[in-house]
Amino acid sequence: MIENRNSIPRWVSLIYRYGQMYIGEHLKKYDIGRGQHIFINALYKEDGLTQEELADYLKIDKGTTAKALKKLEEQGYITRTVSKKDKRCNEVHLTEKALLIKGDVRKVLTDWRERLTFGLSDEEKQLALTILEKMGNNASRFAEEQVEP
Repeated sequence: MIENRNSIPRWVSLIYRYGQMYIGEHLKKYDIGRGQHIFINALYKEDGLTQEELADYLKIDKGTTAKALKKLEEQGYITRTVSKKDKRCNEVHLTEKALLIKGDVRKVLTDWRERLTFGLSDEEKQLALTILEKMGNNASRFAEEQVEP
């Protein structure tokens, strides 16, 4: 049976996929993959995070994080060095190459957000944000619970 067209998960998934397509297409010239821009953007906010901190902040498993960072490192956008504070951790730093495209990356993300909220009043934008935040918190809480067989 096909899921109801008015399903919240369907719309969240659709928005996510369209966003990945839009952002991926606009960052293609930099050879940044669909799932990699989130790591660069997180480092624009706070450079020098460890791989574990990035994975935790973005809620992405450590294996996927390691693969994405490996590709970004091979492309020259980041460097990974052993942390001086904790030798078991790698700190991730942006390179000059990544800093040179910061404005373009941020513009693509801002443009997507503006397109996504086109025609919404400030009140509607705030309401949408409040609702999505509550839904995100619910998802986080329930995802961490043990699933009964």
